[in-house]
Amino acid sequence: MASFHLEEDEIEKGEETMGSEPEVDEDPSSSSATWGPPHQHGRRRVNNYSGGAVGLNINEAPHVNKDSTPFCVFMLYFARIIRLLVEETNRYYHQYLDELQDGPSPRPDMTDSEMFLFLGIIIQMGHDIRDRLKDYWSTAEQFAMPFYSNTMKRDRFLHILRFLHFADNNTETDRNADSYDRLWKIQTIFNTLNDAYEKYYNPSKHLAIDEIIVKFKGRVVFRQYIPKKHKRFGIKIFKICDATGYTYDMKVYLGKDRTRADQDVTATHATVRGLCRCIEGVGHKLYMDYFFSSPDLFEELMTKDITCCGTVRPNRKGLPDDFRRRQFRLKKGDIRVRVRWNFTALVWKDKRDVYILTNMHCPPAEGSFCDEHGNAIKPAIVADYNKHMGYVNKADRMANSYSISRRTWKWTNKLFFHFLDMTILNSFILLSSCDAKLSHREFHLALVRNMLEHAARGPPRPQRSRGRPPAVSSAISRLEEASRHHWPTSSTSRLRCRVLFV
Repeated sequence: MASFHLEEDEIEKGEETMGSEPEVDEDPSSSSATWGPPHQHGRRRVNNYSGGAVGLNINEAPHVNKDSTPFCVFMLYFARIIRLLVEETNRYYHQYLDELQDGPSPRPDMTDSEMFLFLGIIIQMGHDIRDRLKDYWSTAEQFAMPFYSNTMKRDRFLHILRFLHFADNNTETDRNADSYDRLWKIQTIFNTLNDAYEKYYNPSKHLAIDEIIVKFKGRVVFRQYIPKKHKRFGIKIFKICDATGYTYDMKVYLGKDRTRADQDVTATHATVRGLCRCIEGVGHKLYMDYFFSSPDLFEELMTKDITCCGTVRPNRKGLPDDFRRRQFRLKKGDIRVRVRWNFTALVWKDKRDVYILTNMHCPPAEGSFCDEHGNAIKPAIVADYNKHMGYVNKADRMANSYSISRRTWKWTNKLFFHFLDMTILNSFILLSSCDAKLSHREFHLALVRNMLEHAARGPPRPQRSRGRPPAVSSAISRLEEASRHHWPTSSTSRLRCRVLFV
């Protein structure tokens, strides 16, 4: 059946308050640039794509090839992060100990090898979902699996998970300042991954921008509630992905941007502008839904050699007046087209009116088009949009297929686990671009084995000391408060007693 299917997210979204090129003489920003019928469009020329071959950026990682291990590719993204995790987790644990007057004996600091063991267990858990964390170490017949207990003791794993940290708490800035970064607790990891995603991969010609929700029901000021989504509560992330599902760039939605200088553009316009900073000047074709699309945005991206196509709200500023006033009374299969400079705006009737704006396609013919069964014939622009718009959803499905995300009240942990899922997926896509013959599942399992092998070559974990020798000051205070009459009179008397007993 030839019908148009909108993405489910498009139906649920509300508007946030926040190819080809033409050879024409008309400036789109001039007052004389008006919308007209399709025959007014000018002659078009081919927009050449000058980006590199899709896949591994060989200039940045010449040592990676089809025989590389998953661990080798994964460490392109995570080498710096491993050291950061170890340092900040140990720092956070010592800060916790310093706040205690008394307590259990301190545990030894975590090492790089232990972090690899910890991450290996976390990744393996995505293939073995259980109700509680402790079930992975259970000796009950229906749960027993030696992998977890042989890799790391349960209490040690829970200790690392409890104190897993990503930034020094002492570096927090004033929350009331306009420059306050709500993502500061995990900003270093976010920036490191974003830079690496762009550095080691050449994306395909066709790209898509969309949003995903990381499910989270804890307390954080930028948590979103979207009642019609499958994941109603969570943290919103905007992504730009290519045809393979590779996440090339991303941005976490943190609420209203108090520092945005350009007050004459919407928040969605500013978001797309930021995500497109890394794809300018090579001729990419970008697809987006009506949450982002607008003539002003398309015009700006066109100056950066990025052509766009997307569904659009009919009341967007800059669209034809008859679109904005919804003057059309269409029957099934009807198409109405307006052109201006290189822009094409069309409305097509299937089950409902569908509005599309593009500057990468030639305008279709107007009229009424149905097949012999009375079904509306889909315009080529609509078919092209449907083909490329689902890249972000594809990436989200693949990342969640072996999700390592655990239930937690810490939003930082939730985002970190999602970033880890994305990094594993990007590593798999990067290795697959080198003609490696591994499935996504096989990549996961091989990565776990590689991590355990790498950890085994590291230094042994320091053993936990027996007992906790209290500090002199805390020992004196406890004795003074509990039993003052037992306190020795002087150090010389104690020394004399030792000599007599000897």
